[in-house]
Amino acid sequence: MYRLRPVEKNSDIPKAYAQGPIGDLLRYHNLEAPLQPTSQAKLLIGMCMDNRKHLRIPDNFAYILRAGGANLRYSEFKVSYAIAVGGVRAIALMGHTQCGMVNLMARRKVFVDGLVRRAGWRRDVAEQHFMHFAPMFEIGSETDFILSEAKRLRLRYPRVVVAPLIYKVEDNRLYHLDEERGSGLHNSP
Repeated sequence: MYRLRPVEKNSDIPKAYAQGPIGDLLRYHNLEAPLQPTSQAKLLIGMCMDNRKHLRIPDNFAYILRAGGANLRYSEFKVSYAIAVGGVRAIALMGHTQCGMVNLMARRKVFVDGLVRRAGWRRDVAEQHFMHFAPMFEIGSETDFILSEAKRLRLRYPRVVVAPLIYKVEDNRLYHLDEERGSGLHNSP
């Protein structure tokens, strides 16, 4: 099974990422390394819009794109900009546990009712809106989506390092997603 690999010490950082900005991200956030001032972004972080996630990183360290489920398919121009103009050479693609984009279709009633009550939409318009966009933003499982999106980004930007990570809402820690195994969210090796 795919495993979430904890980063509790420097040696837990995968060798492919240890000397670059992804290793720095893991050291800053998980290992509480001193925040080093930086004047230019070194990394693009693609993460979910969920409000429960907050990263411990220095100012100017990263471009951060937030999109439901960390789905960057509809933010590709922004990704290209960060690479082409911003000069980043690495992407930390960060899904998280308890993601609202998982099993999105099951939230149809709550979504529609919320737009009717809070936004003043007509019910039929809210339902059409949900049915038009939900299939584009449903991600299935967090791990499977992050792995497929990492693969897609690697094919699109072959000279850019892409690291699949999971943010566990339960402990506010980042985990490396081991790509050598099967499917599912598990903590044990």
